[in-house]
Amino acid sequence: MKLRKTLIGIVMGLTLGVTAIALPMPGEQHVAHAAWSQAKADKVIATGKKYLGTPYKFGASKNTTAVFDCSSFTQRVFRVAVGKNLPRTSRDQAKKGTVVSKANLKKGDLVFFKASTTTTSKRITHVAIYAGNNKLLHTYGKPGVTFTGFKGTSWEKRFVSARRVL
Repeated sequence: MKLRKTLIGIVMGLTLGVTAIALPMPGEQHVAHAAWSQAKADKVIATGKKYLGTPYKFGASKNTTAVFDCSSFTQRVFRVAVGKNLPRTSRDQAKKGTVVSKANLKKGDLVFFKASTTTTSKRITHVAIYAGNNKLLHTYGKPGVTFTGFKGTSWEKRFVSARRVL
């Protein structure tokens, strides 16, 4: 009888030990995040470049490439380049991915802006793709899809937040 109790104790101890190793502790959250990669970022920028010069139209349909607004452009580029589905509006896109500081921007990050340099509101009204080397790839007004500078420009002064979705 004593041998039987000893064996049961050993088996139960091993079972608990294996369970503790294999299962996370209560409250632990393991969320899989796709890692940023240079290859994905390069593909996003290359895809966006194909649309350089495409006219801007506020409220453009997500189903056309004849015209874009800022968020239909980012939505199309990420879907075509890397199969990433983004929401339709810049405000909704600003809720996806992980927060990135302005100092830690990487190629392919989404960058979000307020309406003007003078407003105190942080309401997001524009989105661009950080293209690396102090450049934004986005669409607005007369130039349509274009590259513009970021640091030291009115775009930097309008910066609200950035997200990494790659």
